[in-house]
Parts: sequence; C-alpha cells; structure tokens
Amino acid sequence: MPKMKTHQGASGRFEVRKNGRLKRRRAGHNHMLEKKSRQQKRRLNTETDLTRSDEKKLKRLLGER
Repeated sequence: MPKMKTHQGASGRFEVRKNGRLKRRRAGHNHMLEKKSRQQKRRLNTETDLTRSDEKKLKRLLGER
C-alpha cells in the first residue's frame, strides 16, 4: 500500500501542538481592518485550538493517526 501524502493546503493552515491538539488562525484578519475596532483586531490576532469534532478529519489530512 502506498504512503499517505500530507494535504498541502491543510499543512499551511494548521499546526499540531505538543499535546496533540491542532492550532489554527482566526478568520477575517486579511482585509477590511480599518472598519474593525482595536479589540476585534486583537482578538483575531490570537491563535486558537480547533474543535474536537474536526480534529480527526484534519489529522488524517496532515498524515497523523
């Protein structure tokens, strides 16, 4: 059976932390920043964990089991 390849789109967007959880960026921080308040921009700057329901699918895309 051939080796499973890493999905390149997912590898650029997600990162596996030491504890096994997946780290992601928050959406909406690429454009239209002049209309957002300082608190909104600060909140969007932080990275967060992915939901547990999506972790199984994304770990498969990233080549982890």
